[in-house]
Amino acid sequence: MTHDHSALLTQLHALKGADSASVFAELIRTGLQALIEAEATDKLGAGRYERTGTRITHRNGHRTKTVATTSGDVEVKIPKLRSGSFFPSLLERRRRIDKALYAVVMEAYVHGVSTRSVDDLVGALGVGSG
Repeated sequence: MTHDHSALLTQLHALKGADSASVFAELIRTGLQALIEAEATDKLGAGRYERTGTRITHRNGHRTKTVATTSGDVEVKIPKLRSGSFFPSLLERRRRIDKALYAVVMEAYVHGVSTRSVDDLVGALGVGSG
C-alpha cells in the first residue's frame, strides 16, 4: 500500500505545474491502465507476482497502444501473456482512425470524389494519407 501511495504522490507532484489538458490526459491514462490491469488479473486468475493454483498462464511484459481520447492521445501498456492472448474489452482492436473518418471516406467514394481530394480532406483532418 505504501508503494501505491508514494507513486500517487510522485504523480501528483509531476502534475501540479502542468496545464489542465495534460492533467486530464494523465488521469484518463491512469484510469485506463488500472482497468486494463484488473481485467488481465481476472483473466489470468492471479495478480502480478502472485502464486495461485488457478493461474492460467504468466505475464510476459507489456506492449504499448496509443488510445485517442477527447483530452488527446494517451499511451497505455497492454500485458502480453506467455501463452494465449489478451486484449482489453474496453478498447477496440486495430482502431487507427475514428469511425466518423471512415464514414467520410466511404461517402466521398460513393459520390465519386477523386482520390487526391479525399487524400487532401484526410490530411486536413490531421491524419496521414493512405
